[in-house]
Amino acid sequence: MFDLTGRVALVTGAASGIGAATARVFAEAGADLALAWYPPDGHDIEPVRKTVEAAGRRVVVAAVDVTRSADVSALVMRAVGELGGMHIVVANAGIARKVELQDLDDAAWNRVVDVNLNGVWRCFRAALPHMQQARFGRLIATSSVAGTVSAWPLHSHYAAAKGGLVGLVKSLAVEFGAYGITANAVAPGVIRTPQALDPVNSLGPEGIETVAAKIPTGRVGTPEDIAYVFQFLASAEASYVNGQLLVVDGARSLAGLD
Repeated sequence: MFDLTGRVALVTGAASGIGAATARVFAEAGADLALAWYPPDGHDIEPVRKTVEAAGRRVVVAAVDVTRSADVSALVMRAVGELGGMHIVVANAGIARKVELQDLDDAAWNRVVDVNLNGVWRCFRAALPHMQQARFGRLIATSSVAGTVSAWPLHSHYAAAKGGLVGLVKSLAVEFGAYGITANAVAPGVIRTPQALDPVNSLGPEGIETVAAKIPTGRVGTPEDIAYVFQFLASAEASYVNGQLLVVDGARSLAGLD
């Protein structure tokens, strides 16, 4: 079930958190990987590369700024040339910045939207011609509960970008469904990742524990909780799931905000 043997997957934001977990889960499911990482984030891609290789899979790695179309296209072409195709994109790279509205100038707004929304579009755009040729494709975006089912004060640019991903996948699902290509977004709740643990721009360790007590499942999520959802969406078994937003938050969004 949910076997990915013979598939080539691009994962952005692959050096930590959900991206790193996805690389491992996909490799264990049989996929070869093209891993995009952003060195200024300070995370090391080498342990992730070694995990993929230890699973017996091929891997190409590149430093990628998803705000640069040339970076994205170059990695897709490397994957096609060295790994033999491009079947799955997990557009996961994202940033969160806490900003008071009066300080949210054009540059601050555009930076978050360019990474979190436009970066996904760039990845999908680069991969789609190869998916059309293969008559198979899985476009998967990391959205968020923020901007889709709930608000996130001081993060309106983040919420707007993550909400925009829903419109993107719905449109692509209809436009490219006839080619065997699906497009879906996953909205994680609070996941224990380096981004969520950032006390400046996100919840921080204390904030995560406060939220954990309010989640019906009794815990915050792990990166693997999301990676396994991605594995399903990437599989042949998910061929009829198209244009959807899957909320994965332990029912937090159903339990109220108090």
